[in-house]
Amino acid sequence: MWSWLALAGSLALTAPAAAQQFPVLSQNPPSLRWFEIRTAHFRVLYPAGFEQRAQRTARRLEQVYEPVGASLGVRPRPVTVVLQTQNTIGNGFVSILPRRSEFFTTPPQAPSLTGTLDWLDQLAVHEYRHVVQFEKPRQGLSRVAFWLFGYGGLGATTIGVPDWFTEGDAVGTETVLTRSGRGRIPAFDVELRANLLAGRRYTYAKSVAGSYRDNVPNHYVLGYFLTSYAKRRYGPEVWGPVLNRYYQFPVYPFSFSNSLRCTTGLRVESLYQRTLAEVDSTWRQQLARMPAGPAPFYYPARPERRVFTQYQYPQYLNDSTVVALKSGLGHIDQLVLLRPRSKEQVLHVPGLVNLPEMLSAGGGKVCWPEYRYDVRWLQRVYSELKVLDVASGQVTRLTPRGRYTAAALSSDGRQLLAVRTDATYRTELVVLDASTGQQVQVLPNPGHDQFQQPRWSSDQRRAVVVTLKAAGKALEEIDLATGQRQELLPTAELNISHPQPWGDYVFYNSPQSGTDQIYAVHTGTRQRLQVTHDSVGAYHAAISPDGQRLAFHVFRSGGSRVAELPLTPAQWQPAEAGHDPAAYLEPVVQTDPGAQKVGPVLPGDTLLPDTALPTQRYRPAAHLFNVFGWGLIQSPAGSGLSVGVRSQDVLSTLQSVAGVGYDQTERTGNAFATISYQGLYPVLDATLERGQRRTTLYIDRDDEADSLRQDRWQYTNLTLGARLPLQLTQNRFRQALTIGAYYTAQQSEGYDLPYRFLNELGRNTLHLLSSSVSYFRLLKQSQRDVAPRWGQTLFLSARTTPFGKGLSTWQLAAQGSSYFPGLGRHHSVRVRAGYQQQNPRSFPLTAAIFYPRGQTYYNFRQLATGSAEYRLPLLHPDWTLGRWLYVPRVLGGVFYDRAVGTLTGVTPDGRPTEVRQRYATVGADVSVVFNALRLRTPFEVGARTIYNVRSGEWLVQPLVLDIGF
Repeated sequence: MWSWLALAGSLALTAPAAAQQFPVLSQNPPSLRWFEIRTAHFRVLYPAGFEQRAQRTARRLEQVYEPVGASLGVRPRPVTVVLQTQNTIGNGFVSILPRRSEFFTTPPQAPSLTGTLDWLDQLAVHEYRHVVQFEKPRQGLSRVAFWLFGYGGLGATTIGVPDWFTEGDAVGTETVLTRSGRGRIPAFDVELRANLLAGRRYTYAKSVAGSYRDNVPNHYVLGYFLTSYAKRRYGPEVWGPVLNRYYQFPVYPFSFSNSLRCTTGLRVESLYQRTLAEVDSTWRQQLARMPAGPAPFYYPARPERRVFTQYQYPQYLNDSTVVALKSGLGHIDQLVLLRPRSKEQVLHVPGLVNLPEMLSAGGGKVCWPEYRYDVRWLQRVYSELKVLDVASGQVTRLTPRGRYTAAALSSDGRQLLAVRTDATYRTELVVLDASTGQQVQVLPNPGHDQFQQPRWSSDQRRAVVVTLKAAGKALEEIDLATGQRQELLPTAELNISHPQPWGDYVFYNSPQSGTDQIYAVHTGTRQRLQVTHDSVGAYHAAISPDGQRLAFHVFRSGGSRVAELPLTPAQWQPAEAGHDPAAYLEPVVQTDPGAQKVGPVLPGDTLLPDTALPTQRYRPAAHLFNVFGWGLIQSPAGSGLSVGVRSQDVLSTLQSVAGVGYDQTERTGNAFATISYQGLYPVLDATLERGQRRTTLYIDRDDEADSLRQDRWQYTNLTLGARLPLQLTQNRFRQALTIGAYYTAQQSEGYDLPYRFLNELGRNTLHLLSSSVSYFRLLKQSQRDVAPRWGQTLFLSARTTPFGKGLSTWQLAAQGSSYFPGLGRHHSVRVRAGYQQQNPRSFPLTAAIFYPRGQTYYNFRQLATGSAEYRLPLLHPDWTLGRWLYVPRVLGGVFYDRAVGTLTGVTPDGRPTEVRQRYATVGADVSVVFNALRLRTPFEVGARTIYNVRSGEWLVQPLVLDIGF
């Protein structure tokens, strides 16, 4: 018995490696037809039906080519821009792995993001600035890294550049080169303003890395002010020399800060302190000039203060109850009911909310838009409307596979006024039945304006809406019977938003005073009145059903709160017509070399001449191979390094890698190629590997001292298979299902020893068929949660050799886990169980289920395992240790693992017998989340203490849980 256990445990129990799987990337349906427009510096790819906007975007990109790169002194090489039209997410990005940019073309409704600028115009400036930034490294040591290792090497040299620079500089560029930009939008920097006015000025390390306790403005905001301060003080071209110095030799600690010091005399910490001192003084002077307004009543009366918590976007359910969205560092998004002098009540936890600020209520119902991913094609993201009946708690999906980015319930809850944006960039304002989602009416839009944040009038005969036009924004009233429109506020470069009718007035948000406040315009006289005078900003007006009170939310350093004022027009103050406030970067507009070429305002559609740019069909199959990395490259799964080449086409359809590797243990080499085609419903994977193996074995058991032999042989391994990744998320639980099946064939040549270890082929071949099913359903997590508080996972696996040739083996396995809330709010309990059955005397396979931590694995015929684990946050200290380390979090956990294994042994008289072994370990983990060298990239390391219940031994293991990338 024990000799067999020792043999089974001493062998390296590894099956031939399966194909190193590439991650599944977001794909478009294969039925989508693609076209391209080529200009001098761009290749613009777009799907059929988007040609008009693609033409305009291509010309816009050419127009901003030189101005966007002027202040950094860069003229980038031609680049591909992909226009993604199938999703309803307003976003964009630039990547060098491979080199391309993608624009997600659905215009977002959020005024804090777009201002008065066309969405594609903003992406053209902001994202192309990132292209310029990524072109800057092609010099000095960074250029050498590119020659040796491709774009992966180039990207590695950019790690020392803070992400606050890349995003802040891009926000500054969009502000300098356009009439809008986030630098001119007070809602963009409201979090920093609230912190400074409250006296909360955090360390530079905390501002860069973030916190689990306090609200720290993101790197866009921080970077905008840091980069802008330097441009104001040292000239708009100051960052070009800083980057030149950095990329000449970027590999030593704090090299970016040292390059800044050599250029300006300031390290990054000094730049941070001086910037905050200046904007703090500016905002305090602005606050001193602000007239006082009436004091509002706040909901909830006693907000949570232990951690940053927000209550936003209030809507009245009745005269005494407000529904709002609660969120924050310690809470997932949830709808709550707020009442005067009452404890809040959780109403509903939504899924992936598209635009939370378009929350609306009426007739005892609440409505919001929610993202819905296609089951397979993750580039196809719908935005459907969900309606909650407050009395019954029933949630109805009104518009499956819809593209609705905003909606408002009528006061009786029977109809919806919704904004729909199709895949051709056209926006429609429609009326829907609130019970069925059926279309009732489509309002005319001959000018192809973009509608934003619509609301009903109290009599439900009219609607008010913000319209974005070529010249700016207007506030319009629409007669729903005739479709006739009239402007309540004329088209101007004023970032108005969130209209709300009330009698003869329409409330709206405007930043014209320098902060976002609520204003009212009289529909008859067009007189404008300022309603709120909040020190930081007031947002999202809502009217009580009795027409007596106005609810809105105000931002504070500890989180937004819902405020309420009586509706008394006599207290409102006349407001000037005004425009958006000047940006912090405004002095640079006159001196920036790019602004001198473009001017402060991008022209409108007059940019389009009569003659269109040449267009041709783009066939993805002809462009599948696009090498972006060479030399030392990362493996497909990101688990190791080899020498070779990596490729990925710009539509992310085909990923491939080929190279050579070296096993230092056996001192042997191999060559391999892995490919993953993801353009079909199933993902097709293939790996071919050929190399050498080496082993040392005693071939004469009677005289081991004289019988040690060594052999080297060749092997060929082929793995083919498919997996079907399905996205099933529909609500607050993230859900996915993946089904996979793979065939592995491995053959050896030149093996000469008479014996072999069980895990080596020797002179044999192996034909292995593997199939698996994995599923998870996990509750969304807040930032402070250490693990899901509710959820389930399931994994099923079957591996066998069904063809009757070569070595034989088989294995069946199942494993499941469940998550439960712990004693504390962010604690999590995980309970796991697994069962595995196989033939232990056949070719051994790796374990398909977990095994007790700290325990050596044995190749049992039957194996049952169980585990209970408790994880919790221990501290959120926000420790800053010089320039080297910042520690925002300390985590802990305890666990108990158990396994029962069964195999067939032999009694002393030679008879077979069943042997059962039990193993148990208990232990505790402590890990630290930290940021090193002032970088935003987090790491998590720690230690694990394990006690082996069976042997009584203690074991301490180091843990590397997260390297941040």
